[in-house]
Amino acid sequence: MADSDKNRINILKGYNLLLYFAGSMIMSEPTEECIIDFWATGSLKKLPISSSNHRFMIASALLRCSCEDKDLCRKTLSEDYYRLFEQNGLPMAPAFESLYVSNFNDSGKSVQSVSEFYESYGWKPKTKNSVPGDHLGIELLFLTRLVEMSLHLDDEPSHRELKKEIRRFIDQHILSWIPEWNKKVQESAHTSCYKGIGTLIHACVEDIYGFMS
Repeated sequence: MADSDKNRINILKGYNLLLYFAGSMIMSEPTEECIIDFWATGSLKKLPISSSNHRFMIASALLRCSCEDKDLCRKTLSEDYYRLFEQNGLPMAPAFESLYVSNFNDSGKSVQSVSEFYESYGWKPKTKNSVPGDHLGIELLFLTRLVEMSLHLDDEPSHRELKKEIRRFIDQHILSWIPEWNKKVQESAHTSCYKGIGTLIHACVEDIYGFMS
């Protein structure tokens, strides 16, 4: 394998790790273990990859300076999580695609639903509390699975087609609403952590989209 291929694989694995982290932070309330894993150990001081994307650089700076008081961190993150995302309340930045986009494009044609996209790959998300499939955390998990698949395809035609599918998924089901969602996060989040996570998701998805061109 050429060094350039190894580098590309490592970079995409790095993006997947960041999306796993970010997705977990919007899917459920942060736990004590989460605080220890990502903040107390200093993991977020140095992200596994770097990017020239200005959004990525903003997110990196926000996450580096987040949770500086570990004793207050769990409390403030939990409060922000419920303020922004809690389904049973009045979330300020609900993370569901269906709240932001229509099932029809500008020409009035029906757009493939995210559930249909999952089904075309034989994938059925398993979540606690029956979270709908258009939740951002689930969409990000599916995206990481597609990216992982792309890393293991040897024949170029199949690899090329999967890259097109990844871009189509991002185009239709993530970048179609993430900018508006992230704007709500920036306006309503009280912690630099969640401001950073919203921007990190936006940046990582943009970067993966570019990688698949």
